[in-house]
Amino acid sequence: MQIKKHIPNVITCGNLFCGCLAIISAFKGDLVWSAYLVGIAAVFDFFDGFAARLLNVHSEIGKQLDSLADMVTFGVVPGVVMFFLLSNAIANNSSEFPSWLIFAAFLITIFSAVRLAKFNVDTRQTSSFIGVPTPANAILICSIPLIQFFQPTIGDFNLLLILQNPWRLLGLTILMSYLLIAEIPLFALKFKNFGWADNKIRFTFLIISVLLLILFQFIAIPFIIFLYIILSVVNNILSREYTE
Repeated sequence: MQIKKHIPNVITCGNLFCGCLAIISAFKGDLVWSAYLVGIAAVFDFFDGFAARLLNVHSEIGKQLDSLADMVTFGVVPGVVMFFLLSNAIANNSSEFPSWLIFAAFLITIFSAVRLAKFNVDTRQTSSFIGVPTPANAILICSIPLIQFFQPTIGDFNLLLILQNPWRLLGLTILMSYLLIAEIPLFALKFKNFGWADNKIRFTFLIISVLLLILFQFIAIPFIIFLYIILSVVNNILSREYTE
């Protein structure tokens, strides 16, 4: 029994360990491996909660540990990755961009901390989210080096013109920092059962996401994150109209 209650926390520590390795990879200049490690950490992050529900072992320490691990992996890491993306963009771009603005990358880290703090005290977020979850934001940010490395073009279109533009990266930083704390209700991928009626929005999102990944690989990731936001907003509107 004593061992069972620690299993979710061990999985959470796997998330934290991946975050630490991702930071090291970023400072070594390997943003691709940082992205891979964030992806692995996201799997750990899903399964620690899943294990806690499956084993029926919940604790306040586990809740706090989860937030602390998320702060490193999904708060610090995307800020560091965006810092290096902006640094590389300045080096590869002839447009004038004040070098001090690269530190705006850590807006992501700051707003992630605020997001996680709000989550810990907000009773409205037990079965859904208010604002973009930090793992979703981190996955979006960390998809950029994967696209740059593996899929820099679509046909004759050069994606690097977009992805290495420092002003666009800064705009994305500000947008995602805002969405982390925005008062936008978003559905959670938590299944109490697997019936279609109770999970239409979740199944729809997962099916479309899988199809996008098969068709477009890494390029699909940013679209999947924004699809998640759009479907949540549409679902909120339809639910409000139904209740009225």
